Amino acid sequence: MRNRPSTAEARRVVVDTTAAAVLAWLAVSATLDPPGPRFDGPPWVAWLAGIAVGLPIAFRRRWPLPVLVWVVVTAAVATVSGVVGAGVIWVTWLPVAFALYTGVIAAGRGSVALALIGTFIPPATTVPLLYARAGIDPADAPASEAPLWWQVETGSILVMLTATWVLGWTIRWRRSVHADLARRLAEEAVAAERLRIARELHDIVGHSLSLIAAKATIANQIGAERPSERQSALLMIEETSRSAVTEVRRVLGILRTDDDPAAALAPPPGVAGLSELAEPLRSAGHRVELTLDGVDDLPPTVELTTYRIVQESLTNVLKHADAGRCEVTVRAREGRVRVEIINDGRPQRPSGRRPTSRGQGHIGMRERVAMYGGTLTAGPRPEGGFQVVADFDYAVAEEIP
Repeated sequence: MRNRPSTAEARRVVVDTTAAAVLAWLAVSATLDPPGPRFDGPPWVAWLAGIAVGLPIAFRRRWPLPVLVWVVVTAAVATVSGVVGAGVIWVTWLPVAFALYTGVIAAGRGSVALALIGTFIPPATTVPLLYARAGIDPADAPASEAPLWWQVETGSILVMLTATWVLGWTIRWRRSVHADLARRLAEEAVAAERLRIARELHDIVGHSLSLIAAKATIANQIGAERPSERQSALLMIEETSRSAVTEVRRVLGILRTDDDPAAALAPPPGVAGLSELAEPLRSAGHRVELTLDGVDDLPPTVELTTYRIVQESLTNVLKHADAGRCEVTVRAREGRVRVEIINDGRPQRPSGRRPTSRGQGHIGMRERVAMYGGTLTAGPRPEGGFQVVADFDYAVAEEIP
């Protein structure tokens, strides 16, 4: 099933289609009623040339470079054939300016200069050729509103194309700077999230090792007098060490710097704290439904990952969505967890052009899910609203090699 076009896409289609029709009409009108000598061919030729040079602008966003090549060639052929308005030949080349703007933005870095050269040469050669071949002279139309000199005609076209190229290059440069900024922010968000994950796992593994040390002490001191308690302590050491090995293996590859302040010593949050996460939304008037299934025996790191995903998603609902209802579902079955957050709101438009915190929050969630080899999808729903779905597997305690 194909997705329906967004409002912005529909608006762009309407704008480009309208611009194409207007440009085609202007080219035809300039040819049939020019300030200089009139076009002496049949009107349908003028209409054919105007449509050929103007209507492709409707597809300039979809095929920017092919449309640019087409309108340049068409305008050059129309000019050298005399199917233009003497004195206002720039009108026939106006669609080229539209296509050049889009082409400069879409072209590769090495093709930007070629686009300018490729659009300069045709008018610089065809306009003087037309004046020479047709013998157009200012004396032929003394009442003309526009000067009938090929130098003025060519210069006006080249100035128009140069201004368009500079505008397109400036927009391209600004978008490139914005993309670089977004990439750097994304990299920083990934590094910060990995650091946060490493610290949290460090706390969990540290707790496990402390428990192992305590049980080992008990087994060593009372092992001979109370064999049953010694056996219980050894079983606890075995289970805890296996779990710790699993967490240590999972944290491999996550970098941590030593010069950052230590994390808080509070125990890591888990699924038991999900109800508290919903309270800010309920206080703001949102209806929040929380469904937990099979989450009683999840490992601490899985609980922590689940908690962070729900936390970030609910924060986004509160900050970025005009929602009235939100559903949070967490299900665990046979070593697999599915976390689903759905709301019925419409995303609010960001006030500025800088990358939003929503995007960085999604990066953090993807990092956590990727640690388990899982997948995370986030986006609008076909029936309206927004959803975040995370699926990942977790390993039960592993054997110590």
